[in-house]
Amino acid sequence: MPRPQTPNPEPAFADDSTLGGYFSVHDRPPAYTGPDGHPYTVSPETEKTANLRAPYAGYLVFPRWAQTGVGIVGHVESETLVECASHEEAIRRLGELTLLDVQRLLEEAIARPDGEVSR
Repeated sequence: MPRPQTPNPEPAFADDSTLGGYFSVHDRPPAYTGPDGHPYTVSPETEKTANLRAPYAGYLVFPRWAQTGVGIVGHVESETLVECASHEEAIRRLGELTLLDVQRLLEEAIARPDGEVSR
């Protein structure tokens, strides 16, 4: 009896150098130290929009953790990074970001005055 074929993993998720790959390999979000010295993790998020062609906007939320790691004490957000036809597509595309891109987006979010985000 022939063995069933397993699907090939998507190239962006083959290793932990991308956001989606990191989640797949480690089963947890990557952690960063922000330029403000605080520890952060990252969460890909979507929200519905009024755009009928691409009704899902995708962005990153960076929870800021207490120095002790005991709890979340705040957060910053990226600008809208993707606009897609579905929630799943938006999460997939956010997952294709490299961890270096995510670090850069965290630094930009922290540097933004008063956490201003336009969507």
